[in-house]
Amino acid sequence: MSYAVPPTRTAAVVRQLRNEIVTGELPPGTLIKDAELAARLGVSITPIREAIAQLSVEGLIDIAPNRTRHVTKVTQKNALELIDVMSVLACAGFEWGVDNLTETHIGLLRQRQKEFIDALAAGNVLAAGAAGADFSTIIILASGNRELQSMVDLVVARTMRILAMTAESDLWNSWIQGHEAILRLLEEGDRQGALARYRQIYVDYRAQVERELFVGQ
Repeated sequence: MSYAVPPTRTAAVVRQLRNEIVTGELPPGTLIKDAELAARLGVSITPIREAIAQLSVEGLIDIAPNRTRHVTKVTQKNALELIDVMSVLACAGFEWGVDNLTETHIGLLRQRQKEFIDALAAGNVLAAGAAGADFSTIIILASGNRELQSMVDLVVARTMRILAMTAESDLWNSWIQGHEAILRLLEEGDRQGALARYRQIYVDYRAQVERELFVGQ
């Protein structure tokens, strides 16, 4: 995730719509109408359609066989499946990258963790999610495997969407406490311990989502 200004109009529309979906401004099930979005965002139909195609790839918009488009609904089943997929991808990246981390990397991780905590305290879910995602990205990119990071990027917005649903809950603590423990272990030189603690974040988070979200579904 990045704070950079999008380079194209389509990229700007993708970011705007993604943010609206992640935060719930566009709720699950919302019918997506090209003309209405184009008028609201002040762009032509073309970047709207290109953005919808991209967000469909990311799993945030469903395109039905009759070509109607809706914001994807979130169920406990697909939330847990998403966490499982994210865990496989991110933990592989962490494992491949952790031994390549330098002091500069660790300093960046500490900075992202502070941004994560500060944004969450300010109630800025998007900034918190971006900083939290960047924490993992720093380590994954240290592996040198950019293809893996590209795969992670495809599912990270949906993971942030689940977190945004729980902005006032304790689910964020799995990440806050996990990141703090990882930083301590890295600073102590315990790379394998840091990897084990990263894996535990996903175990804890999955259990909390299963226990606390979608109750009665």
